[in-house]
Amino acid sequence: MTIAQISPLEAKRLIDAGDAVLVDIREPTEHARENIATARLVPLSGLNAEQFEAERAPAVIFHCQSGNRTCVNFEKLAALGLPEIYVLEGGLSAWKQAGLPTRLDRSKPIELQRQVMIVAGSLVLLGLILAAFVSTWFAGISLFMGCGLVFAGISGWCGLAKLLAVMPWNKAAAA
Repeated sequence: MTIAQISPLEAKRLIDAGDAVLVDIREPTEHARENIATARLVPLSGLNAEQFEAERAPAVIFHCQSGNRTCVNFEKLAALGLPEIYVLEGGLSAWKQAGLPTRLDRSKPIELQRQVMIVAGSLVLLGLILAAFVSTWFAGISLFMGCGLVFAGISGWCGLAKLLAVMPWNKAAAA
């Protein structure tokens, strides 16, 4: 089965006409920060066919942040047995670029992946600055972070993400 993508404007037209429903497959913490008001949250991590048994719309449009996660998991979505499914081309990012409305709650933390990138990048930069102006031994900070990122990419397990997930600002968002 090929990936059937749909543009944000075409998706909006189908949703407004009642011919499709929009389903956000991101995790609750991502959805809490910013979402499309008409989207139903069904996280990919707990997705199953029973969640769609009562679906009345002829088409279901799935979306994530950029469209990548949805495309990568298209076979899992297709296996749900829905009559007509689409992937929102470009995800939430493209929806916003098309000038379509979203709900943004700045009191909620940014996505965990972005937090990891900010902390890791900051520690690499700090290590390089300290190595240049204080002692070359501080380059070890950058080396440690680089090795950690390579390990996370290879293994799929990120210690920094696990650490950040238990921080108070992220625990409050999950509640």
